[in-house]
Amino acid sequence: MEKSININVYVAEYRGFCAGVDRAIEMVEKSLLKYGAPVYVRHEIVHNKYVVDGLKEKGAIFVESLMDIPKDTKAPVIFSAHGVSKDVIQSAKDLNLFHLDATCPLVSKIHREVEILEKDNFKIIMIGHKFHPEVIGTIGQAKNKENIILVEDVKDVEALDFKKNQKIAYVTQTTLSVYDTASIVKAIKERFPDITEPKKSDICYATSNRQLSVQELAKKVEAFYVIGANNSSNSVRLVETAKLFGSPHALLVQNIDDFDFQSLKNYKNIGLTASASAPEELIKKFVQKLEENYSITINDQKIPENVKFKVPNFLN
Repeated sequence: MEKSININVYVAEYRGFCAGVDRAIEMVEKSLLKYGAPVYVRHEIVHNKYVVDGLKEKGAIFVESLMDIPKDTKAPVIFSAHGVSKDVIQSAKDLNLFHLDATCPLVSKIHREVEILEKDNFKIIMIGHKFHPEVIGTIGQAKNKENIILVEDVKDVEALDFKKNQKIAYVTQTTLSVYDTASIVKAIKERFPDITEPKKSDICYATSNRQLSVQELAKKVEAFYVIGANNSSNSVRLVETAKLFGSPHALLVQNIDDFDFQSLKNYKNIGLTASASAPEELIKKFVQKLEENYSITINDQKIPENVKFKVPNFLN
């Protein structure tokens, strides 16, 4: 223990679960209460091992394919907050599965945008990360996969090629870096000045708020710690944001019990946040571990976001 060492801990004002994550977890928990165990969940309901393990203990079973679910089961099957393609929904119907959709409403909004744009004969640029389930689900809203083209970076923009007079629009993954996305959009608009943009940014409020909070704190601290998961897009983007705005020693903390708290002894000021898929209780656990090792001063002015997405009425 290094109680003689004092560390100032700056906790991000926007952090932790977003409304879409809250809703998805609530749908699993309420399904377990209403129908009993097991409840099947296609893919991790959110990208956080702590959350997934907690739901497993309550009776949720996580699968990557609908074919992993026993035939003729009457148990509910829940689609994760990231959304799924139309093919997955059709497969659930073909298998006669009782399926519930926990897709974040902000992701569903982009799904509807893709449907409408395709009907209006647009070619759609999807800005996102190739193997992320949200991107797979969004691309899977198009009836013809040739109508939607994935762009991951500015280099991909240079390779885009459309017929003359082709109507073009773009949509984005909800959990992207605000800063990286801005540079990609700029490159797209320079090449295609008449491109149709979303009426409102597709990057969700929670992603933007958390990145802005980290941006402000990164200027004050020597090290920054993001509680989250390495397969969580919004977690990884927060680490990148901290590094971009002045905190080169930014680290993703996936398991607090395995974290080396002695590595903090050379820092006077550290930043701390939790991604949109990590619960507030993990912030408290991290702070508690700090208090066991150091004398700390907490700087925390959490701002409530007051956004709530309702679960389906039949689960209440």
